[in-house]
Amino acid sequence: MTFLLQSTLSRLKEKVRTIPDFPEKGILYRDITPLIGDGQFFRLVMMIFLERYQRRKIDKIAAIDARGFIFAGALAHILGIGLIPIRKKGKLPHETFEVTYSSEYGLNTLTIHRDAVAKGEQVLILDDVLATGGTAEAATRLIERCGGTPIELGFLIELRGLKGKERLSRYPVYSILQFP
Repeated sequence: MTFLLQSTLSRLKEKVRTIPDFPEKGILYRDITPLIGDGQFFRLVMMIFLERYQRRKIDKIAAIDARGFIFAGALAHILGIGLIPIRKKGKLPHETFEVTYSSEYGLNTLTIHRDAVAKGEQVLILDDVLATGGTAEAATRLIERCGGTPIELGFLIELRGLKGKERLSRYPVYSILQFP
C-alpha cells in the first residue's frame, strides 16, 4: 500500500512543472497548471483532500486568492459546505477586514467580508502552495478576526526550504506534495 501511495505522489509531482527565474531571478516557480489541466490528476488531488477532510467537523472552507479557489471551491462543493473567498485588496464589494503582510515578493494585503464567518465556526483554509507562510498566516488572522477558528491549513504543495510550516506552527498544516 505504501508503495502505491508513493507511486501516486511521484506521478502527481511529475505533473508539476518547474519554471526557473519566474516571477523573478532565483525563484523556482512550481506551476500546477499541467496537473489541474489533466482531469484524472485533478480528480486524484481532490480525492486526497476529500479523504482527509470528509469526516472532520468543518463549517466552511476559506479559499486564498487566486489558485486556492480551485481546490477550495471543488472541495466545498463535494462536502456541501460554504466557501469563503479571501481576496486581494479592492476585490470584495462589501465591508471587509484586511491584513497587510510580507511575502516572498513584498508587502500585500488580503481582505475578507466582515460577515463571512460566524463566531465559533470551524474553518478549513486551502491554497495551492505553502512557501514562506505569510499569505496563509494573514488568512488565519482574518478568519480569527471574524470570530472563526482555523482548524487546519491545507495545500497541494509545500516548499519546505522556505519554512512556511514553521511560521504557521500554531495551526495544523497539511500538504499533499513536498518539494525541497
